[in-house]
Amino acid sequence: MRKDKRLKRNVANKILGGVCSGLADYFDIDVVLVRAIVASSILFAGVGLGLYIILWLFLPEEL
Repeated sequence: MRKDKRLKRNVANKILGGVCSGLADYFDIDVVLVRAIVASSILFAGVGLGLYIILWLFLPEEL
């Protein structure tokens, strides 16, 4: 694991805001899995949308 590992939005592999791809990079998992979890949390729990928007606003972009 890198010491300089930070949570950032990955704008190179984004669909909407880069939040899911940034989370996938940070946790070193497949981006499709993260997108499926976020989509299901939006559909079934309703919490995912608010969390996604908050992360989109406050996470810096990866340059």
